[in-house]
Amino acid sequence: MRRSIQLCLMILCCLLAASGQSLSNRRAPGFSLPDMNMRQHDLQDFRGKLVLLNIMQTTCPHCNAFSKILAEAEKKYKGQVQIIDIVNTPPETQATVRDYLLRNAITQLVLFDCRQVAISYLKLTPQKPSFGVPHLFVIDQKGWIQADYGYTPANKEIFEGQALFPIIEKYLGKGASAEAVDSDEDVRAAF
Repeated sequence: MRRSIQLCLMILCCLLAASGQSLSNRRAPGFSLPDMNMRQHDLQDFRGKLVLLNIMQTTCPHCNAFSKILAEAEKKYKGQVQIIDIVNTPPETQATVRDYLLRNAITQLVLFDCRQVAISYLKLTPQKPSFGVPHLFVIDQKGWIQADYGYTPANKEIFEGQALFPIIEKYLGKGASAEAVDSDEDVRAAF
């Protein structure tokens, strides 16, 4: 009897853990969104590259600081990393994004979302309808969300310092052993 209760408790704990709201360790939701010139961009187009998908807002001071870091990463890892900034309409417009790009002297890809991508990536619900910005998703070359980071005091160095670069190098395989990469793939294959 005692053993049955323990087994039931273990199963219940596993089910509760599996039903959590983890934003990482899952296939990245697909999308096709327009840029400033109304040209559509599909996430699938970037397969084979490490994608840094940043949900942001042009009036956010943390987003402004992070855009400069992302621009630096884009130059440093040219051809290996794709930076995608996603803004939501409203409040964003082509004019606010154009001003933002000029003000920060950056040329990153900015896509317009009407909250559908934000909802799917951030797992928003009627009970949890809002989110903070910036929020970064690290999507590997095979289309899996490996990590995500919201702006918090604990993550400040990612968004305002140099802590993003070791994260990029980890997922590009520079500094990660082949064994660690294989074990990550084995874990995903089990799901």
